[in-house]
Amino acid sequence: MGRDIWDPEIYGTYAGERSRPFFELVGRVGAESPAYVVDLGCGTGELTASLRPRWPSAQVHGVDSSPAMIEQAPQGPTFEVADIRDWRPERPVDVIVSNAALQWVPGHRELLGRWVGHLAEGGWLAFQVPGNFDSPSHTIIRELCRTKWKEALGDLEDRPAADEPLDYVRRLAGLGCEVDAWETTYIHVLPGDDAVLAWVRGTALRPILDRLSPRDQELFLTDCGSLLREAYPREPYGTAFPFRRIFVVAHI
Repeated sequence: MGRDIWDPEIYGTYAGERSRPFFELVGRVGAESPAYVVDLGCGTGELTASLRPRWPSAQVHGVDSSPAMIEQAPQGPTFEVADIRDWRPERPVDVIVSNAALQWVPGHRELLGRWVGHLAEGGWLAFQVPGNFDSPSHTIIRELCRTKWKEALGDLEDRPAADEPLDYVRRLAGLGCEVDAWETTYIHVLPGDDAVLAWVRGTALRPILDRLSPRDQELFLTDCGSLLREAYPREPYGTAFPFRRIFVVAHI
């Protein structure tokens, strides 16, 4: 695993908006009494803990590569620090959940095959990934890295971070799964100044800021914030931030 780039406090900004897709995803999982439930890329584990009331007889386990995130994990489930690309379960898993984590994994379509292989008979795989990588919140960042900040950031990989719903259907159906896939565009209305900058500072900007000195971080945030304010103007009611997400639930 690489250096820990995550800050739980910053990531927790807009926690309510970030958690809603998790509950909508898990709500489509039809498992009734699973024995072993795993949340891969669990972050601080707060959402992992919400799986215990849903499946009270299950062992609930969370996995994340960030020690800082796992340090914040609540009592109840078990947790471990591990890279979800390399993780292997101790026994077949009845439900695997992954919320907004796979977009960080290059080639994650191949990883899905391994995860399906970890499922017990009749098991479920449910994941959600952002589908907004062509939105200004991301294109502005990529353009800054390619132009004004090319010397420091030009070598950062520029790639699609998520597939389309149909791609996931084809991949998982080819592995013998029944697949339910859909997409939702949330219109978040965010309070405060520089609301979208505050949002991406907790996620998309983490690997970028990690490359920069403290002084350059502030300069980059100034550049990025100015462009984001133009793309997402603040209104009297707040800043409207459309956010597309892709959901997949597969059952074997």
